Amino acid sequence: MTPRPIHALILSATIGLPMAAGAQAAEPLCLQGVNLSGAEFGEGRGTYGEDYIYPSAATVDYFAGKGMNAVRLPFKWERLQPRLRKGFDAKELKRLREAVGLARGRGMSVVLDPHNYARYNGEVIGSAAVPVAAFADFWRRLAREFSGDRAVLYGLMNEPYDMPAPQWLDATNAAIAAIREAGAKNLILVPGTRWTGAHSWRAEGDGGSNAEVMSGVSDPLGRYAFEFHQYLDGDFSGTHGDCPKSAEAAAAIADVSAWLREKGRQGFLGEFGVPASRECREGLAALMDALEKNGDAWIGWTYWAAGDWWPASEALNIQPTPEGDRPQLAALSHAMARTKAQKGCGGQTPGIPGDSKLRLTIP
Repeated sequence: MTPRPIHALILSATIGLPMAAGAQAAEPLCLQGVNLSGAEFGEGRGTYGEDYIYPSAATVDYFAGKGMNAVRLPFKWERLQPRLRKGFDAKELKRLREAVGLARGRGMSVVLDPHNYARYNGEVIGSAAVPVAAFADFWRRLAREFSGDRAVLYGLMNEPYDMPAPQWLDATNAAIAAIREAGAKNLILVPGTRWTGAHSWRAEGDGGSNAEVMSGVSDPLGRYAFEFHQYLDGDFSGTHGDCPKSAEAAAAIADVSAWLREKGRQGFLGEFGVPASRECREGLAALMDALEKNGDAWIGWTYWAAGDWWPASEALNIQPTPEGDRPQLAALSHAMARTKAQKGCGGQTPGIPGDSKLRLTIP
């Protein structure tokens, strides 16, 4: 989502092969989970335990207990790799590994999410300060660390913005090439520019639309899905307390679903979230319905957000309170219950076994 004040602010179908034109059957959305935010908090590198935190075992247990099987794990690139093209910070890598291990130990898939908006220390990827080769180097190193577990997904970058789409495509393809050169066969999640909004996917911008430019993604294994974000407030940023664009958000899901079918790809809804008002909860239910109706085009979703340090005043937060569950959780639980009633994933964690055709299946 666009920066907020507190922190500076799957489906059993084949990915990578053409889907039947016009296919629109309800399918199980295998990845159903939450962003466990906190490791991206704070300015600069900061101090662990004071400026930022990774998810606790209690938080992971809570959401696993609610039937969620996926965690999107935001963290800061600069903390993991303090100097471009140099090794990772050993302590930070250990924290990241431990957080991934917590979720994997509960049978949850994990999306690694460098939450940097296509920047490093404020400098955009593709600039003289942060060349594309440095971004590729980062992913080459990170891919090696987690290539042994196919239930770890590589989210290339959170919400690139204010950069030409072709510049982001160059960075995307360089990172994918580096990941594959490292020997990793994990599923890669590819965002677009302009905050990777579903509602703006076809909109013209600097260098062209995401729909046009990001069609040029190149992966020798074909093991990637597109990542979208979609909020329901007036400017689709997720930073306001109402949901006047609920209908437009649901329509955007249907629209990018059609684009995905046209391209023979699938999508992942990495961020969406609403305040707890009745209007917004109804909008959330409609968004979940749109995903389910277009389930053939999606591998799943992770709600924004939860985490140990979110304050009670954060409107989109679904971290439980001493009184119990947050109201938004009901719509998510209802959607998960419908999926579990279908044949397919049944709430289990998807893996990506085998070396030929990519399938998200139950290991």
